[in-house]
Amino acid sequence: MKKRPVILDCDPGHDDAIALMLALSSKELDVRLITVSAGNSTIERTTLNALRIVSFLDKQVEVAAGARKPLRRVVIPDVETHGESGLDGPVLPEPKFSASSRNALDAQADVLKRSESKVTIIPTGPLTNIALLLSVYPELKDKIDRIVLMGGACFGGNWLPNAEFNIMIDPEAADIVFRSGVPVTMCGLDVTLKAQIFPAEFDIFRRMPNRTGPLVAELLDFFHKSTTPPFMAAPGHEEGAHMHDVCAVAWVLAPELFVSRHLNVQIETVSELTLGCTVVDYNNVFKLQPNADVCFDIDRKGFLDLLTSGISSLP
Repeated sequence: MKKRPVILDCDPGHDDAIALMLALSSKELDVRLITVSAGNSTIERTTLNALRIVSFLDKQVEVAAGARKPLRRVVIPDVETHGESGLDGPVLPEPKFSASSRNALDAQADVLKRSESKVTIIPTGPLTNIALLLSVYPELKDKIDRIVLMGGACFGGNWLPNAEFNIMIDPEAADIVFRSGVPVTMCGLDVTLKAQIFPAEFDIFRRMPNRTGPLVAELLDFFHKSTTPPFMAAPGHEEGAHMHDVCAVAWVLAPELFVSRHLNVQIETVSELTLGCTVVDYNNVFKLQPNADVCFDIDRKGFLDLLTSGISSLP
């Protein structure tokens, strides 16, 4: 079976870490590069976290640090969700190897240039690294099969009333990506809030006989507690851990699990009230050419089965 070449771009992050694990577990994906940006934490911490995950899994994949900050804005680490380290909770060993001597931009360009087939890029953090790649090397767009990203929302946000964290952190980068002409799949909050793993299901991972399953359970424990608002924890309402970033990898592996629509998406880069809003023309009001497949629903049971199967196959 010919594997699908991919570049993972992330800012670990608990759900980024689990997304990395799912991607690296797959026999269908050829993970040629992991690039890192600032987002959930500083570039130093997100790079360290990526190296720790890859080392824990005993995978030999190049990890290249990228943008230290958004294109025009400052870094806003999400300490409340991910802790000071960006990956609080479980104790991970120190990395067995160092980050690449190449920066993310050079490494991404090299992978695209060398690849005989088109490469899928899976960003699960701010889109800064991808925007830089598209801007500096526009001639390589044709080497990209698709950009499958976690970010945005059609109906409501999580950082501002109408903006999701990854897009709001660097809206100018998102604008470049959505205007690039490269096929885009958007796994935003409309679908990722439905990709839940409930507390009773954490034990599926905790009971796995490998090392990785219990680590995932610890990540879920911390992430669930830090991201469940009081109103969601009220009696009679059960809210699981939202596997935002994992959705992007899951879509690449099993797009049949998702329900999507081909729509026009534009990015708000000016307004103080709606900065970073992904303006999804759900009703085709603007009559513009669609530029993204926007996901709205997911087969949660199928998603959980995909994730448990992948995690159980790891060390």
